[in-house]
Amino acid sequence: MISLARYAALLEPRDLKQTIAASMIGRLPIGITGLAILLLVQGATDSFSKGGAAAACYVIGLAAVAPALGRLIDRNGPRLLLLACSIAFPAALLSLVAAVEWGSRSLLVLIFAAMAGATFPPITVCMRAYFKQRLNDDALLATAYSLESVLIELIFIVGPMLVALFVAAASAAAAVLFAAASGCIGTLLFLRSPPLRSWQIEPRAAGSVLGPLGRPGFVVLIVIILCYSTAFGLLEIGMTAYATEKGNAALAGILLGLMSAGSALGGIAYGSRSWHLPLLRQFSLMLAVMGAGLMVLALPWAPWPFAFLSVFAGVVMAPALIIQSILVAKTARPDEVTEAFTWSASALLCGVGIGVAAGGGLLEHFSSPAVLATGSAAALIGAAAAALIRQD
Repeated sequence: MISLARYAALLEPRDLKQTIAASMIGRLPIGITGLAILLLVQGATDSFSKGGAAAACYVIGLAAVAPALGRLIDRNGPRLLLLACSIAFPAALLSLVAAVEWGSRSLLVLIFAAMAGATFPPITVCMRAYFKQRLNDDALLATAYSLESVLIELIFIVGPMLVALFVAAASAAAAVLFAAASGCIGTLLFLRSPPLRSWQIEPRAAGSVLGPLGRPGFVVLIVIILCYSTAFGLLEIGMTAYATEKGNAALAGILLGLMSAGSALGGIAYGSRSWHLPLLRQFSLMLAVMGAGLMVLALPWAPWPFAFLSVFAGVVMAPALIIQSILVAKTARPDEVTEAFTWSASALLCGVGIGVAAGGGLLEHFSSPAVLATGSAAALIGAAAAALIRQD
């Protein structure tokens, strides 16, 4: 059963509600920017490969720079960095649009795309680190990370819809400009929230130059994240291939949306109650169920049963992300929490990229069931790894 009592208790403080609302505006570009960049460049060059390269550069910039930004936040707090990003992120996107509209060389377009990724305001990791600072109760912390996971799922559902709306009513450039505006305005509103003004900078302890990566337990956690996020990437391209094989490419968006809806419901349910299994056991169980769900989807289903099963296959995805966040918070030292969250986010992005690339390679020789079965194997490897280790 799903109970909303814990969510009500979490959101009772007015300042926290204001902070979450501002963060949502600032994070809308998460679901918009990559797709909008792809469509912008593709429309100007009539080349999906060039559009995909620009979107990939955006993601690479985001993943490569995030850990350094996290370390800066741990040492100096988030205010100056977020203020700088609120200016640099929209400036990079404006430059990207101008470069595409003026027919600039591909290299310049790729550079501006990477700059936009590198300067994306790290609001999500700030929220997760702040929850760790503010909430001493493990149950409420799990509820907070559950809410975060559900909100991100909603962004991934709403974002592509907004891009489609902008493309239909105006252009892909308008979608990119909207992402720039929402990133800037949302970050400035986020900076005005009371929790950001009372941010605690933890005393710096002696440690490795590697930061959280100097802890073996954290490195193993990153490897597990890479495994199951690779399954995410394989799932995304596998579902797209399935829809294409059925003669209806637009079906892919519906299938992925249904899976996201199932994931959001699973996240709400997970955060609404207490779970007595140790976290790593929970993590292993969720990844094992994910692997089983992907294996079921790899069977030869007609579209309607496939769509129905997609909802259930997605139910454990948000809980896996929630448990990941709790494990990161518990594994990292207090003075390295934000950097640890950025490493986990970068691993997630890298894993999705690996999965998409691997899925594309598999589709050169096989069909969608092979891609989904490979995703199942990746999730099951992550489940086995989580079952074999013990938390520090």
